[in-house]
Amino acid sequence: MATSGNQIKESVFAWEGKDKTGKTVRGELRAGGEAVVNVTLRRQGIMVTKVKKKAYRAGKKVSDKDITLFTRQLATMMKAGVPLLQAFDIVGKGHANPSVSKLVMDLRADIETGTSLNQAFRKFPLYFDPLFCNLVGAGEQAGILEDLLTRLAIYKEKTLAIKAKIKSALTYPVSILAVAFLVTAVIMIWVVPAFKEVFTSFGANLPAPTLFVMALSEFFVKWWYAIFGSIIAAIYFFFRAWQRSVPMQRFMDRTLLKLPVFGAVIRKATIARWTRTLSTMFAAGVPLVESLDSVGGAAGNAVYLDATRKIQTEVSTGTSLTVAMQNADVFPNMVTQMVAIGEESGALDAMLAKVADFYEEEVDEAVASLSSLMEPAIMVILGVLIGGLVVAMYLPIFKLGSVV
Repeated sequence: MATSGNQIKESVFAWEGKDKTGKTVRGELRAGGEAVVNVTLRRQGIMVTKVKKKAYRAGKKVSDKDITLFTRQLATMMKAGVPLLQAFDIVGKGHANPSVSKLVMDLRADIETGTSLNQAFRKFPLYFDPLFCNLVGAGEQAGILEDLLTRLAIYKEKTLAIKAKIKSALTYPVSILAVAFLVTAVIMIWVVPAFKEVFTSFGANLPAPTLFVMALSEFFVKWWYAIFGSIIAAIYFFFRAWQRSVPMQRFMDRTLLKLPVFGAVIRKATIARWTRTLSTMFAAGVPLVESLDSVGGAAGNAVYLDATRKIQTEVSTGTSLTVAMQNADVFPNMVTQMVAIGEESGALDAMLAKVADFYEEEVDEAVASLSSLMEPAIMVILGVLIGGLVVAMYLPIFKLGSVV
């Protein structure tokens, strides 16, 4: 962003003018105002005839999927020999999400003024993390930007896929249990009171399960707003604390790895991301110690972030990566053995990529197994919960039938 004492908000301006030969030229420029656009273009020998600030309609939030697709499109077009600015034009103007179009055109305007691609990306840290920027910078310096963008697109696609699998594995049981709670609440608030009116006319003692359900129903009817309000507030503040509190994040990351069934899947997914990131960085020619800066954060787990920092410290003092990973005590023996072979053979990036492939397949199989195992378990839970309520409410009717 341009700064002059105070920070100036920059916008994208569409301009039209004539060059030194009198030819009409058009373009877009990111600047702090129309005056800056006029001055900048005049220095380039262009006589400006029209300047208009571009207005972008509101769009959806820019997601990881959008950035991944943008990376793949940019890599494909550069491989095909499309000039960089033209590639940005094609991606920006053809995207369905206006927010992505604005982001791409802002990047294009920066690059048009002479900013390197790496520096342009660094102006938007919300969408392009240090790993992304470091790889693009390495590609620009080595003259292999097309290859690095392709490698980066593959990395982001695989990372996105593994995140989606983990999310789907966790979302399914949570959503089913939420629906079960809502159904139970409906039964407690509307169905059970109707039965209660019928039972009061019996003039007989009711079974203990029925009395318990009726008491629970009375509590729901009286305090339903407090129950739902407390649950919604608890979920909201829990996730807010998880996002903003570092101690909370560390606690949850450790807890997730220790979960009975899901913990193993999350650990495998974390190892896959860790090894995939290090493989991508190392293959791009980024030094090992510098690569480890980005690897810990990309793993997405505080336990592995702390382990990576410890590994980085040991590697910087001359310890081999294999020994440092063994000392961290968070990687299975197979991973450290593969890394040892990679270090000995000089093909560390290839070995790390193979480890990542292996664990990604493990995650695929684990998620498929979880889905098949959880369905009967959830059916049992729902059956016991809903079935128990139904039986409790029909027990007095059965009792009355036996008396008659």
